[in-house]
Formats: sequence, structure tokens, C-alpha cells
Amino acid sequence: MLIKDWMSKTPITAKPATSIMKAAKLMKENGFKRLPVVDDDGRLVGIVSDRDIKEASPSKATTLDMHELYYLLSEIKVADIMTKTVFSVTNEDTVEKAAVIMMRQNIGGLPVIDADNHVVGVITDSDIFKVLVTITGVLSGGFQFGLELSDEAGSLKNVLDDLKANDTRILSILTNYDDAKPGKRYVYIRIQPVDEARAKAVVERLKANHTLLYWARDDV
Repeated sequence: MLIKDWMSKTPITAKPATSIMKAAKLMKENGFKRLPVVDDDGRLVGIVSDRDIKEASPSKATTLDMHELYYLLSEIKVADIMTKTVFSVTNEDTVEKAAVIMMRQNIGGLPVIDADNHVVGVITDSDIFKVLVTITGVLSGGFQFGLELSDEAGSLKNVLDDLKANDTRILSILTNYDDAKPGKRYVYIRIQPVDEARAKAVVERLKANHTLLYWARDDV
């Protein structure tokens, strides 16, 4: 899954000369926590976050009057507080790569750039959630089965044969090696909704032939 198919394609950006007061307004109006900062050619030069603005703003205990406060906020520019070393991804990168960067850096979004460093979009943790929901097929409801399988070739085919024998339709198959024992893997299979009798038959067959960790029905 490529980022270009999931990103927001109309990014809201700031310029280095944008005042932090205007940047804060843009974030508030659009529900953002960060803004890519671009030069006059639209190339990425930094990023500014709501935390950066809060840290640069005068304390609530300031003795400045309202006019002095607004003047000060209008004089501080994004260029004065932005982070110049920016984590970013390209529109041809995978969504999974973006998710790893966000997880490791503990950030909620990334600017998306093209080959010439122009900002062409933004991908956020909300977009990642949408991808997760889509690829799992959970919006179609149905049943999910969690199994511990051998890492040997053919182990998954045996499970699929058992599901086929009960005339089920598969919505998604996900595999996890990271937490599994050596020589094992965890496999998560979602099937379309079936009646209780067929669900029970599927569960009994999987229990008899495989290590069934759990099964769950999602009504969403």
C-alpha cells in the first residue's frame, strides 16, 4: 500500500515568515498539531508543532498588556522556532514505512514529499488507522480466528482447506512472526459473517486440526 493512495493531498503549510500567531490559528482551525514549513517554491524546509508554539509564547503570568502580547506574537516567526531536521516520506513509500517512522519517533504525522522535495501531502496516525480498518475487513463484521501455526510450507494451506470445507469466504489474512516462538508464526484470519451453526462447525474443525488461540465475532 503506497502512501500516495492514503495521504491527505491538500496539505496546509506555513512559510518561514509566517507568524506563530497565524500558524497557531491554522492548526486550531484545521485540527492539526503540526504544520510542514515550505519555502516559496513549496519545498520542505522544516516543521512547526503546537508544542513549539506553546513553548515560544509568553507565560500566562506575563505582565504584558494585550496590545504588547499581540505585537510580540506577530513578531515571532515560524522560522525562529521550527525544527529544521524533518522526518518525512515520499508519496511512493509504503504506508507501513510511515507507520514505523511515526512509532519510533513518537510523532503523529509526516509530511509527504516528491522527488524534488516539494510537499505534496501529509500522512497521519488517523490515516494509518483507516488503513488498518480497511485491510482487516472488520467493517464487514464476521469472525476472526487467531492461530499458532508452524512456519513450514503448507501449514496455512491446511487451514484454508478447513475453512473451504465449511464454505466460508475469507476477508483477510495477517501474519505475525515477531512475537511467535522459533519455528512458529501467528496467523489471523477473518471470514465473512456466517450463522451460528456454521461458525461452531468451523471452530470445532480448527480446534481439532490446529492450535486455535481464539475466535471472535465483530458486529460493527
